[in-house]
Amino acid sequence: MKRILPKTRFIRSVLTTVLLCAAQTLAAQMLPARTSIVGTVTDAATGQPVVGATILVSGTTQGTASGPDGSYALRGLATGSYTLDVSMIAYEPQRIEVVGAAAGEVRIDIALREQSEQIGDVVVTAVRRTGSEVAVNRDVREAMTVMSGVSGQTIRKTQDRDAGEVVRRIPGISLVDDKFIIARGLSQRYNNVWVNGAAVPSSEADSRAFSFDIIPAGQIENIMILKSPAPEVPADFSGGFIRIATKDMPADETVSLSYSTGVNTATHFRGFLYNRGTAADIVGFGSGSRMMRGGMTGRFDNGDAAVVNYMTRHGFRNDWRVRRRSAVPDQRFTASFGRAWNLREGERFALTGALNYSYTERTCTDMENSRFGIYNKKEDKPEYLYKYTDDQYRTDVKVGAMLNLAYVRRSSRYYFRNLFNRIGQNRYTFREGWQNISSLYNQEKSEYYYSGRSSYNGQFAGVHDLGRGRLDWNAGYAYADRQLPDRRIINRQQNDIYGDPRYGQMQIDQNQMQRDFTRLAEHIVSAAVNYEHTFREGRPFAPKLRAGLYGEYRTRSYRARSFYYRFDPSNLPDDFAYGDPVTQILTPGNFGADKLYLYDDSDNRNSYEGGNVLSAAYAAVSLPLGRLNVYAGVRFEHSDMTLTSYTRTDAWTSKDRSYTYDDFFPSVNATLSLAENHLLRGAYGMSTNRPEFREVSASTFYDFDLFSMIMGNPDLTAAYVHNADLRYEWYPSAGECISLSVFYKHFRHPIETTIRDAGGSYTYTFENADRARAYGVELDVRKNLDFMGMPCVSLSLNVSLIESRVFFDSSSMEHDRPMQGQSPYIVNCGLFYQPQRAGLTVGVLYNRIGKRIIGIGRTDLSSGGSVDNDIPDMYEMPRNALDFVLAKRLGKRWELRLSAKDLICDRVELCQFPQFTDDGGTLHERKEVTKTYDPGRSFTIGASVKF
Repeated sequence: MKRILPKTRFIRSVLTTVLLCAAQTLAAQMLPARTSIVGTVTDAATGQPVVGATILVSGTTQGTASGPDGSYALRGLATGSYTLDVSMIAYEPQRIEVVGAAAGEVRIDIALREQSEQIGDVVVTAVRRTGSEVAVNRDVREAMTVMSGVSGQTIRKTQDRDAGEVVRRIPGISLVDDKFIIARGLSQRYNNVWVNGAAVPSSEADSRAFSFDIIPAGQIENIMILKSPAPEVPADFSGGFIRIATKDMPADETVSLSYSTGVNTATHFRGFLYNRGTAADIVGFGSGSRMMRGGMTGRFDNGDAAVVNYMTRHGFRNDWRVRRRSAVPDQRFTASFGRAWNLREGERFALTGALNYSYTERTCTDMENSRFGIYNKKEDKPEYLYKYTDDQYRTDVKVGAMLNLAYVRRSSRYYFRNLFNRIGQNRYTFREGWQNISSLYNQEKSEYYYSGRSSYNGQFAGVHDLGRGRLDWNAGYAYADRQLPDRRIINRQQNDIYGDPRYGQMQIDQNQMQRDFTRLAEHIVSAAVNYEHTFREGRPFAPKLRAGLYGEYRTRSYRARSFYYRFDPSNLPDDFAYGDPVTQILTPGNFGADKLYLYDDSDNRNSYEGGNVLSAAYAAVSLPLGRLNVYAGVRFEHSDMTLTSYTRTDAWTSKDRSYTYDDFFPSVNATLSLAENHLLRGAYGMSTNRPEFREVSASTFYDFDLFSMIMGNPDLTAAYVHNADLRYEWYPSAGECISLSVFYKHFRHPIETTIRDAGGSYTYTFENADRARAYGVELDVRKNLDFMGMPCVSLSLNVSLIESRVFFDSSSMEHDRPMQGQSPYIVNCGLFYQPQRAGLTVGVLYNRIGKRIIGIGRTDLSSGGSVDNDIPDMYEMPRNALDFVLAKRLGKRWELRLSAKDLICDRVELCQFPQFTDDGGTLHERKEVTKTYDPGRSFTIGASVKF
């Protein structure tokens, strides 16, 4: 009970605060407004009311939309002057100055002029809608499914740097490793990501995951997350279907440049260790210069002395020296441009582009990295298997480019979108400590690591208005790779032979210096067509029919090679093995087939190829039944995945195994209008989670951070999930939303990460559990605080409470537990101050996640087994993250930005909680810290200019 009470108190306090705020909000709505701006929006030519026009208080999120009679009202404003931005499809946008609004009501009637180049204006208006908070709010409100989103306007306020930082602002979303998202407590494998309406490949070699840190925030127009299944989207998602949209059409013709620099308190103003790379490292393309001669296929003949000599001396970069310098301050640069041209007869052509570059260095020193065995209850102390201290130094370089073209005609729009991003990471880790499995060994280890990841998405798309129908299509190509060229590891161990002249000295042994090369490349070609037709348009009952086809072909190639250094002691000095590895052992004078030489230990069984054909068709109908709208349909998917595995160590003989699935996925989404601006949504749908190439491959890879092997499981099968949602939504104004939702998910044969224990040496693999369930509550509040006398202050708050349980059958070595990565609660909060005329944005943002499983333990399930013999799961502990952001406009062109990230700077801590019974049968629990480090506080200053 002691461990549960703090969590219960925290949840109770959050709910109490939320209920009090809601009560205060409702009460305040009944108070007379201090100042209101009211009026009607009409067509300037006909005088008829314009329905659905957006009236937004410039520089804020406060706004509204005109009603059926064209009327609008902006209430609860402070006295003073305002600028109103008015926009509506097919009309010219207007900016209206309201000077000296006094107490009471100020009437402003608005007459909109029809745009002569109507389609051009449609495009401009669409850009304004999709990138603003009001636009995202409207999209969520008008959607026929359960959806959440974040806009480009919000991204600019929070000063988030990449898509990973952006998505954590969405209810129910948290991050792992700052790049993989957990949606509604489900790990990254249960999510699906599309960019600009097309599938993207996985950027990781050992998991199904999209790395969100690869897309810079400046390229994003908005991010929408679909949380309930729908016929038109892939069935292979259960947590969230994430749609990232990049900027298509410029709102105005500008060129924008921005630059920022920053420091981190754990990294800068102190020594930084690194292994020298090449000139290409500075732009993130250092992989090629690190690649070995001869490429990734084949093995060289270990018995051919001439080949061994050549490869040892010339086949690889042999610079092992670790240098020291001061850390370089963070550098970030962005350039963007947009231009639109009006052509004949209302045609329009637009060009939007962006370039992004960032260079960051991070240091984690004195990082504990340990592993425990069964708790020593006799002496009441932890039993270490590994106890290490790591010093890690990392340099990340990100380069991105975007180029989007749009061509608009009177009833058609065509798009050509291109997005490329690259991340190069250079990392050096020094580790010292000991392991105690069969015996106690003092050790020193070093890892030299460079990874290069690329991602490209290209797409042709079109939208055609056909009177009562609408046709859209797209054809896309996506590519992702991850190169790990020349991952090098040095292991040294203390001589423990008592009485030996070199007793206590660190020495190198055979096969204790290794080099690994891996290359992953994945390609996706996809095409889709969707058609929507409205029957009885203009009448109260106007059902819509939707239907579409989707096809996708995906290929993956994974190559791995590994080498060890061996040596002949008889041809080397007596003290050779005790020398310094960098300055005395790995030197040209020691290289040779009869001295220190490379041994090719590549195992072709660790490489694989894969191909997957996915074809889908769907049909759905939307039925407007008065205040109730029902959207129901079914999706059929045929998935045929073939894995080509290699069966011999030294030959490319192979075998294929197919994984074929044919399934129907029904779904229904219903929306009930309770009152004006109040909606109730209900949804049910079936989805799936299919195994990936890596997960069914027997390929193995050693993870230095986990000091464990990772391998696949060819016997995995697909999981199936039943999803149910219920959500209440209230829209006080066009830029505000308060929603409360509950959800439930039931899994059959979910895929989970498990471990195989070989006496302290772990192998991580994948397994189908028997079943699982997950359920939770999500609260999302985006509200201006004008009703509290703070008209320039807005609140963004989302809280999620989630529970899950995964159950394994009796044949498994696993134990029932919460699903991996699931947090019992998530809190995101932001408070923004934006005085309109000051051109100022000040924000304070807070984030906290509950304790979640980050590593799997082992339970004693043997006959007569006891909790005393369990190795508990490893948890990532809660930590508070507090950010501060400030932006100030200086004239019409310049903007100054300041940010402080992670001001509280809680330590990152991973823990286990072993339990044991004493002689009296009383159960006790202890805490073991497996990993902990100081992430440091980050401070950034930057400026941008528009031309």
